[in-house]
Amino acid sequence: MKIGFHGAARTVTGSKHLLTLDNGRQVLLDCGMFQGMGKETDTLNGVFGFDAQTVDYLILSHAHIDHSGLVPKLVKDGFKGKIFATSGTRDLCAVLLEDSAEIQRDDTHFENKKRAQKGLPPIEPLYGIEDARKAMDLFQVVPYGSFFQIEPGLELLYTDAGHIIGSAAVSLKITSGGRETHLTFSGDVGRYKDLILKSPQAIPQADYILIESTYGDSLHLQVADAAEVLLDWITKTCLQKKGKLIIPAFSVGRTQELLFMLNQLELDHKLPSLDYYVDSPLSYEATQVVKKHPENFNDYITGVLKVDSDPFDFKGLQYIQDAEASKALNGRTDPMVIISASGMADAGRVKHHIANNIGDQKNTILIVGYCEPHSLGGHLIGGAKKVHIYGDEYAVVAEVGQMRSMSAHGDYQDLLHFLAGQDPTKVRKVFVVHGEYPVQQGFQKHLAEKGFTNVEIPERHQVFEL
Repeated sequence: MKIGFHGAARTVTGSKHLLTLDNGRQVLLDCGMFQGMGKETDTLNGVFGFDAQTVDYLILSHAHIDHSGLVPKLVKDGFKGKIFATSGTRDLCAVLLEDSAEIQRDDTHFENKKRAQKGLPPIEPLYGIEDARKAMDLFQVVPYGSFFQIEPGLELLYTDAGHIIGSAAVSLKITSGGRETHLTFSGDVGRYKDLILKSPQAIPQADYILIESTYGDSLHLQVADAAEVLLDWITKTCLQKKGKLIIPAFSVGRTQELLFMLNQLELDHKLPSLDYYVDSPLSYEATQVVKKHPENFNDYITGVLKVDSDPFDFKGLQYIQDAEASKALNGRTDPMVIISASGMADAGRVKHHIANNIGDQKNTILIVGYCEPHSLGGHLIGGAKKVHIYGDEYAVVAEVGQMRSMSAHGDYQDLLHFLAGQDPTKVRKVFVVHGEYPVQQGFQKHLAEKGFTNVEIPERHQVFEL
């Protein structure tokens, strides 16, 4: 048996790990899109590093695009097997993957107009809307909490990872030659005091572990502080400077957390009377999916639901669906809050909002999650004085802020808590994935302190015998 790491290897995005069993069957863990990797992004997404036609099964940990975004390309390239996912992941993928195809279509159209002016040949998107729809026909829902037989000798267990709706750690029981091998892939591990979701569940003892490490060498601020910090940014930008507060936010997870905090501020009679826009059709659809899956909610939000029928709604909230209505926001100069996808500011409507508002010092661009260093969001929080958006250069005049407590990823203490039920002496090897290499090296030291001494940090396309 062997495993190859074809994404999220010494980087955060593009999660793809290919397990080849002794009988030749191939099981792909996640099929994510690389995001925010600069000029390298398109090249990375164009080549899997394996043959899609030879993959027998795809198991998804959750629906974020860096874990599911290349599923339609996998199908387009010849994959015909089953795609296993939780109910929440399946429902989110139904809207996320089609939206991804639409964004690619629109961005490619925009880019090809510029290429035509330069006499360059047109480019093609990675996949189309029909590819996304074909992919959804291959999904099979697997519930949390009990082993499911994929085929004789291969069983799957999903446990709640507490990251987003439907997120799960993947545990596999592989039987070959009368011997059982247990492999666990963490997916993305959430936080143990999340605003909305249940804490990550314990995982069974494993022989091999693939563990994410996005924040593997840092600690978060307390989540309880986040609503007050958000209120401070609204007050400073909208009430004092009379500007626009623009918040790039992933449509799944981060947007709902922001809405929940704003709702809480309203319940506490602290929310300023302003216009609050969620400018993303996908964010609206994702929020409706989140509301359909209260089984992932923690006790606190379950209690809130007893006094507030919709904890993601409040006075002043408006969803923008129409593209023309989105453009109209850029013509206004009155104070407002705009929450728009994507979270790394590398795609979607938020790029246009940033381009139209980055030149005014009264405005603020507030980053509320992880950004790849090469993404637009990464450049902004890195202190860039000038940035390029759709090929044009813009001086960074608006204030750039960051809310470090807004993370759906656990910090290194959360990750170690996630592994606390494991006997390190029984774990043959830990593979650290989904993190920047210096962070992974720091997390490797934390793992060693807990007794996990056989730790690898795979390179992209590196293959290991198990």
